[in-house]
Amino acid sequence: MSFLSRLLGTAPDPRENLRPLWHRVIELARDPAYYSDCGVADSVAGRFDMITAVLSVVMVRIEAADLRAESALLAELFVEDMDAQLRQFGVNDVVMGKRIGRLMSVLGGRLGAYRGALNAGDRARLTAAVARNVTFAEDADEARGAALVAEKLMKLSERLARASDAEMLKASAIW
Repeated sequence: MSFLSRLLGTAPDPRENLRPLWHRVIELARDPAYYSDCGVADSVAGRFDMITAVLSVVMVRIEAADLRAESALLAELFVEDMDAQLRQFGVNDVVMGKRIGRLMSVLGGRLGAYRGALNAGDRARLTAAVARNVTFAEDADEARGAALVAEKLMKLSERLARASDAEMLKASAIW
């Protein structure tokens, strides 16, 4: 799609095909079990951590299928959503770019932290990555919580691996 087509709105937005997958990522990240059973902090930080964790699992699966365009479009949906969330918190245009840049950097770091463990099916390594990257509630048993979160993420990864590319992109594989 050309720049002018996107600017003038004459061509369909290619991100729309991935919006159901993005919504499913958010839905999975908001699973109450993460917060009640696993001890993830039910806060802005804890919820962001779970969004990046679930999104990382999905993006690792997309990478495995060599779907570069879809990966980029999913990242764009992440940026769009985070932009809207930051605006709701009152962040203005002057600092928005810098904040979004930091969030993308965090996502990239988390993706890197989770990728190796997910690709290797290494639960211990994934648990260690979760322990470093997820905010837990003050009264939570962080070691137990990290193990529970890692187990849920690994099961999601396994479900996605069994799905076809089309099923995964339509989010039908992770319902």
